[in-house]
Amino acid sequence: MPKTQSFAPPNQLAATSPAVETPASDVGILFALSFCHLLNDAIQALIPAIYPLLKESFALSFTQIGLITLAFQMVGSVLQPVIGFYTDKHPKPFSLVFGMGVTLCGMVLLALAPTYAVVLLAAGCVGLGSAIFHPESSRMARLASGGRHGFAQSLFQVGGNAGTALGPLLAAGLIVPRGQRHILWFSLLAMAGMYILTKVGRWYQGRLTAATHRGACAISHCAGVGRRKVVIALGVLLCLMFSKFIYLASMTSYYTFYLMQRFSVSVQQSQVYLFLFLGAGAVGTFVGGPLGDRIGRKQVIWLSILGMAPFSLLLPHVGLFWLAVLSVIIALIMASAFPAILVFATELLPGNVGAIAGLFFGLAFGLAGIGSAVLGKLADATSIEFVMNACSYLPLIGLLTWFLPDLRQHPRS
Repeated sequence: MPKTQSFAPPNQLAATSPAVETPASDVGILFALSFCHLLNDAIQALIPAIYPLLKESFALSFTQIGLITLAFQMVGSVLQPVIGFYTDKHPKPFSLVFGMGVTLCGMVLLALAPTYAVVLLAAGCVGLGSAIFHPESSRMARLASGGRHGFAQSLFQVGGNAGTALGPLLAAGLIVPRGQRHILWFSLLAMAGMYILTKVGRWYQGRLTAATHRGACAISHCAGVGRRKVVIALGVLLCLMFSKFIYLASMTSYYTFYLMQRFSVSVQQSQVYLFLFLGAGAVGTFVGGPLGDRIGRKQVIWLSILGMAPFSLLLPHVGLFWLAVLSVIIALIMASAFPAILVFATELLPGNVGAIAGLFFGLAFGLAGIGSAVLGKLADATSIEFVMNACSYLPLIGLLTWFLPDLRQHPRS
């Protein structure tokens, strides 16, 4: 493991500049965190992937399906900023193991659920596990970055995106043909995550021990950005998150139903198309962070949010083949936004990595949950095709990127 320089106090570890972080990225830790992010998000993605199965088993309406998403997304949304704020002050090296254990409980409950109420409880457990996982794992990824924050965040995020893409594919192969109880196979993913995160926790504990003996002050990356501009920038970033994740909610929760209704594809075939969309998102995520390190976060945000608008507007009006092609293009472009947005926000407010990660991951969960419930209600009142058409206009919110400051213009002392 590379020799480290001086560290900030534990509550400032993730806020230090590259000069006071590890001189080289700890790639082994980054890959371990990315892989556990894959496991965590594959389990998350299982829930919407088996909606057709749950709809048939429990005779659910689209509104009830939306409420399942709301249950696990809102638990994560509300708790992630709180957990992030707490761990900024009191880092917990083994909290990720506990969080994955809660997710494991959710998987067992979901596999054995006899009623719709138990399904909601299981979904809440999965949401709680994710709420614990994201803020502290983001801090660990930043600490292991060696100053390449965009690269580290992208590598961490690509694991999550890959897991989100694999979840529906695994569900189509293991669960949909065989039934609800085969969800228990996914508990093995949670167990593997607990084992790996125990080793990552020991690494992080060592960093915290070193930090108590080697003090250094955090350095602001944005000394030249006034408080008013910071507030405006955060508001813009939150609006961009709204655009991205409401659109993503329409695809993850209802894209399969849209394909089955409009093109008469089977459940398994629809999951393959969803995998193509989500897999392309994993590739786009990996590109976004390093590109932001090179050309600037604002430029990446411009491209990723507004750049997808022409393709999203065209998507509801094409045949099945071109719909698949456009969905891949949209996912590639859109997915590059989140690493850039998250690193941009942490550079606006250095010293608050856990709170920022919790806020933005939590917002992603909350928007997806609320969006899924609202879109489900809208689909019941109108049609799935109307929902897909309406959501195609969301990327135009990307025009607000104009109001973001260019952080490359400010000193990074």
